[in-house]
Amino acid sequence: MFNKNIKLVLAALITVWSVYEFTQGHIMNGISILLLAGLFILFYFKNEFILLAFLQLRKQNFAGAQKWLGYIKNPSAALTRKQEGYYNYLHGIMLSQTNITQAEKYLKKAVKLGLAMDHDLAMAKLQLAGIAMTKRRKREATNLMAEAKKLDKHGMLKEQMQMMKQQMKKI
Repeated sequence: MFNKNIKLVLAALITVWSVYEFTQGHIMNGISILLLAGLFILFYFKNEFILLAFLQLRKQNFAGAQKWLGYIKNPSAALTRKQEGYYNYLHGIMLSQTNITQAEKYLKKAVKLGLAMDHDLAMAKLQLAGIAMTKRRKREATNLMAEAKKLDKHGMLKEQMQMMKQQMKKI
């Protein structure tokens, strides 16, 4: 909705307003306004449109997730580095259903920018391995699978990796 820097400026201005309310003796107003400033700081670290896109993706509503991501016009200006990584990650996951070449581009950019959680990075690398496998690049696929296996510490992607290994034997 707002540029990432505008969110911080708004949070600072609202905090100043909250301090003013405290000095006037309106303690409850000051606390309420301070919570409003906290909301802007939360949205600085966790972009609201990416959160809503993840919610839609969880419901398997790809069109809804695409709509929420469409509200982010200039990702490099509106998002922090990790958020931009998740923006590209979500685009890559959604495009992997239809356009593999575009999905590969988005997923590689997401890996380059970085993702906050290891299992998300493992999932991105596993997706890239699947794309490499469909393009008959077996060596790249095995390297990406090995990296994904290292990142998947809790074994959440174990079944998908076994299926990919079975499919790689056929190539």
